[in-house]
Amino acid sequence: MDKSYVDVKRRPDEFVVEDYVLLRVSPMKEVMGFGKKGKLSPKFIGPYEVTKKVGKVSYRLELPNELGKIHDMFYISQWKRYVSDKSHVLNPEPLDLDENFSYEEKPIEILDSMVRSMRRKDIKMVKVLWSNQRTQKALWETEDSMRDKYRHLFVPEDF
Repeated sequence: MDKSYVDVKRRPDEFVVEDYVLLRVSPMKEVMGFGKKGKLSPKFIGPYEVTKKVGKVSYRLELPNELGKIHDMFYISQWKRYVSDKSHVLNPEPLDLDENFSYEEKPIEILDSMVRSMRRKDIKMVKVLWSNQRTQKALWETEDSMRDKYRHLFVPEDF
């Protein structure tokens, strides 16, 4: 990397014991074609308390019992600082996280449909609302792939 592009005013993040942080988790869709997993935008869960500094950029966190299968040491790239505010009302959603801090999303409903015209063919697309996402985060998927995996989302007349 060229030294001229480096931000000279950037300082490494420093955390102290008793700071609170939000952990980044990766929502995943089912395995798509060619063995690839579909990813959605990362979410942050927490806040969790920093209990011990282990290295320059790694810390131990106090995790709840639901996250007992996950190791409690993290690098600072996996979280962001939580600034507490009296008006914050936190209602954590229960997530079934695996060891690599990801969880599977499931489709809830189809919000819209359209036909995308290419040069030689038309592709039917549906706008899908995934679990644990807001309406603004709904994604366009091909109708054929969604019909194959999630038939329950389509009304019987559409078959």
